[in-house]
Amino acid sequence: MATILIVEDERELALLLRQRLESDGHTAIVAHDGLTALTLAGQHRIDLVILDWMLPGLDGLTVMRRLREQSPVPVLMLTARSEEVDRVLGLEIGADDYVTKPFSLRELLARVRAMLRRIDLLRQPQTATAIRIGDLVIDQEARRVTIAGVPVELTVKEFDLLCLLAAHPGRSFSRSYLLDRIWGIEYDGSDRTVDTHIVRLRRKLGALGERIVTVWGVGYRFEP
Repeated sequence: MATILIVEDERELALLLRQRLESDGHTAIVAHDGLTALTLAGQHRIDLVILDWMLPGLDGLTVMRRLREQSPVPVLMLTARSEEVDRVLGLEIGADDYVTKPFSLRELLARVRAMLRRIDLLRQPQTATAIRIGDLVIDQEARRVTIAGVPVELTVKEFDLLCLLAAHPGRSFSRSYLLDRIWGIEYDGSDRTVDTHIVRLRRKLGALGERIVTVWGVGYRFEP
């Protein structure tokens, strides 16, 4: 079972989420503002964060940026903003998934379960523990990426994308396949989600990011 940090200033909603997650067997920790959330994240081993965009003091995007400085913990963002530009901004900054308010509690819990299932699968031992391509080393078991010995901090989705592409150099993957494989078939977001994560991944890989090429009309591939 997971330890989940709920960051939500609507106390009734936070309490409801906590009760439902605990009924699923998880440990739920609640923060009603950004500063408290960051403190709790530093005190506990958090497996997943449910993060509201609109918070008193530090907003959700600022909290997510600071969380990303600490660890690649998966983040499910809650937002009342329904415009595509806002959702894309959240994904570009590092959210792994989002739910727009008002939302179905059943849908939110299904997304949480799907994210946790993928984390569990990715934590299982891999038959090939490392992928080496020049100076790039992807340690799948430790979930660590280095370039010429220098660590590269990736989010969960960025790491999963890189593993999939680099493990099959020269093979093209469609955006829809990547969505199903990395985000799960339950995810109903747009293909733009893949694009924003690829942009961030290329940026973090520097010159090696140029090996992730766009296959126009299809998706992406990693050049051998």
